[in-house]
Amino acid sequence: MTGAITVVTGTNTGVGKTIATAVLAARAHAAGERLVVVKPCQTGTVDGDSDAREVAGLTGVEVQEWTTLPEPLAPDTAARRIGAAIPPVVEYAERIQALAESYDRVVVEGAGGLLVRLDTDGGTLLDIAAATGAEVVVVCAAGLGTLNHTELTVGALRARGVEPTGLIIGAWPSEPGLAEICNRDDLPAHTGLPLLAVIPDGAGALDRVAFLAASTTWWQ
Repeated sequence: MTGAITVVTGTNTGVGKTIATAVLAARAHAAGERLVVVKPCQTGTVDGDSDAREVAGLTGVEVQEWTTLPEPLAPDTAARRIGAAIPPVVEYAERIQALAESYDRVVVEGAGGLLVRLDTDGGTLLDIAAATGAEVVVVCAAGLGTLNHTELTVGALRARGVEPTGLIIGAWPSEPGLAEICNRDDLPAHTGLPLLAVIPDGAGALDRVAFLAASTTWWQ
């Protein structure tokens, strides 16, 4: 039986997508699933840090990182600036589907938002999600602007016939203001999607034991 594929996208960069990926991975691991987390394309690798390594550190699950580029830019731009050849998204999709033959779940973290170019031919995470038949989780911000960004992302998915599984608020402030409080209700109401989890700001600073324990309480 082929395993499930979960694609994690964000409404923008910096919304907490990597921590949300770790939370999804932790839940799948706790449920006894054999899983692997994949970062098809990672930019900004000069300092040695990466999203995949952060997920591994927080959860202990297996991770794979495929294409890496030094500058913290969109992958197509980062590749063009150094004259690097990077794979087309169809190759990423094929590798993801191959992994799903060996694992119960493959969790795929995108780079930036849904329509960021992952190759030099205009391929995006949306193309990967559509090609693999993945379930898609949308990670969004809590504050002002998130309703517009989230509805645009959800609309782009639906326009390709991909119905998202739900939303995760990637960084909930310790002292939420009026906008955050209202958005928590409005995000599911405006998108028609369930709010799956709300992750507190700073969750990524926890050690593994604390993160795994606390992550079970963030699901709605």
